[in-house]
Amino acid sequence: MKRILALSAGVLLSINLFSQETSQSDTLRKDALNVFMESTDFIRKEIPYINYVRDIKDASVYIISTSQNTGSGGKEYSYFFVGQKEFGAMRDTLSFVTTPDETDEGRRQKEINTLKMGLMRYVSKTPLSKYMRISFSEPLSETVSSDRWNSWVFRSSINGFLQGQKTYKSYYLSGNVNASRITEDWKINLRSSLSRTEDKFIIDDTTTITGQNSSESFNALIVKSINDHWSFGGTARLGTSSYSNQKFAYTVMPGIEYDVFPYSESTRRQLRILYSAGFNYTSYTDTTIYDMIKENLWMHSLSASYEVVQKWGSIDIGVEYSNYFHDWSKNNLSIFGYLDLRIAKGLSVTLVGSAAMVHDQLGLVKEDIPVDQILLQRKELATQFEYFTSFGFTYTFGSIYNNVVNPRFGNSGGGGISISMSD
Repeated sequence: MKRILALSAGVLLSINLFSQETSQSDTLRKDALNVFMESTDFIRKEIPYINYVRDIKDASVYIISTSQNTGSGGKEYSYFFVGQKEFGAMRDTLSFVTTPDETDEGRRQKEINTLKMGLMRYVSKTPLSKYMRISFSEPLSETVSSDRWNSWVFRSSINGFLQGQKTYKSYYLSGNVNASRITEDWKINLRSSLSRTEDKFIIDDTTTITGQNSSESFNALIVKSINDHWSFGGTARLGTSSYSNQKFAYTVMPGIEYDVFPYSESTRRQLRILYSAGFNYTSYTDTTIYDMIKENLWMHSLSASYEVVQKWGSIDIGVEYSNYFHDWSKNNLSIFGYLDLRIAKGLSVTLVGSAAMVHDQLGLVKEDIPVDQILLQRKELATQFEYFTSFGFTYTFGSIYNNVVNPRFGNSGGGGISISMSD
């Protein structure tokens, strides 16, 4: 009996202590900052002192993340902290940059450090602030070494594959060399590339269908900044393409661009208008439908692009018109769009689409193209339009808190997109 009473007392004491610890933990959780953001399992493990709420209306702070390529070939990630409710007057923007050879682990650590620094201003105003500790890990250097490459970055790559079976063989090979220099005043990008591809279908002992394509090109983009709204520059291209019937071609297109919003706000919003005009020379491999084997043409184009990232989602829309001066009926009008819209609590829709009215196919081959080459899409074919579209709906409901990470039997977290606000 004494043993039973002692055991019972021990159990009651343990339950009481556990209840006190749970009560304290639950109180801290309720006092934690409510944040709406894109969050992976890694983020939730490394930053456990906030509540990752599922709906933006329940958040005291929401975080919008964006990314854009840097001149070195890496990326600049920006995080926009926007306060709501009691933090309605507080807004912050923090960024970090990755190098071209940055590992996923290196990027994740920079992401965590940036998020922690951005959140501290808000966490410091909650009861959990007394449990925070801040440290500095690296000594400061008194000098900064100069860049011996003067901001130039060089990259090269070779890609390919080879596959086959008894009745089918295919290979693809491509390579490119890229040199770029991006500063506040200049943007220079030089790129040379080539590609080869072949598909072979063995129908029987006497019939084999083969499709081949090859292309070589050199592209140059040079842009000079005028101020925070204007820039001017141009593009140049020379190359060959068996698909487009180009034995040799080159194009030079100087242009000028105006951004309604300052370029400094490009990660959040852009409204760019670009006008270009220039010259095109093409020598064709085969006679075209207009009985041309080569021609010199003047042309121009006008394009507009609008991008915005807000708490309700993001929009990326562009439209471009171009035509040849010798015949304005030889023109092209295209539009593309991306929409990620939060319709209601837990419900979002994603729409992607593009369309074009095509009236500028001057290089079409005059002779009839064999059916097998049409099916293999080895030659450009006549068309008056092109289009593509996709859509998706996402609906999430349940608890507004989502803080627990459980990796057993597989990890469902991780991954991300360049511009996102979903959890």
